[in-house]
Amino acid sequence: MIYGATNSPLRPVAEEMETLAALGFDFLELCLDPPQADPEKIRAQRSEIEAAREKTGLDLSVAHLPTFVWLADVYPSIRDASVAEVIRALDLCRELGIKKTVLHPGYATGLLRFNPKEAKALAVETISRILDAGRDRDITLCLENLFPRSGHMYRPEEFTEVLARFPDLMMTLDLGHAFIQASPDRIFRMIEAGGRRIGHVHVSDNTGRDDDHLPVGVGRVDVAGGLTALKKMGYDQTITLEVFSPDRDYLGLSLRKVKAMWAEADGSTKT
Repeated sequence: MIYGATNSPLRPVAEEMETLAALGFDFLELCLDPPQADPEKIRAQRSEIEAAREKTGLDLSVAHLPTFVWLADVYPSIRDASVAEVIRALDLCRELGIKKTVLHPGYATGLLRFNPKEAKALAVETISRILDAGRDRDITLCLENLFPRSGHMYRPEEFTEVLARFPDLMMTLDLGHAFIQASPDRIFRMIEAGGRRIGHVHVSDNTGRDDDHLPVGVGRVDVAGGLTALKKMGYDQTITLEVFSPDRDYLGLSLRKVKAMWAEADGSTKT
């Protein structure tokens, strides 16, 4: 298993690389968001980033495409601008040699909240456009499951459908998202829906109400059960810890806990 963590887009990327390497991570999941990790800012920091890469040995193997865009927005012009921002990020990924990317399906906005079928259709159309762009750049897209507030793409059956529609689309399984306002078994149903198409995993904790990004063990997410189910399925790729505590000691502690959970996973699933 290869363990990574996300950079805070509020800090220079090279500084984040040194911090995360010191905590024992293998790779940085590069979050491509302003103010410090917008593609143009990354290009301006390129020499510092390459120096940090050489110094720390930290890999840049995964990128998180822009988070604060609106791929399922009710307005076509906003969807188009959002797709353009994602493609701009994909261009940077190609320059950096990043082959695996995480994509949010976007939030249903406006009156689309009351018409989820149309919201999903708009999201599928923008996902198709971004998939084409990723394919042209030899970059794999891993669509991330969200949570009820997003309005769509948080149910296992939605992922069964979208993965069947796009054979080269992969999935980012977010264990924390799968627990928000959900029954405890949704994590396992989401794993079943993704199956061998799960290409990346996010781990954090929460209490079941909001996407808190708590240290592992602080909330109620069954991280150990989820990891056991993944191990039983044969998953052995990349896991990113999305623990956003200001004190990075909790991120390091979460890494140690997740490594222990993975080592102890016995191949049986919890329900």
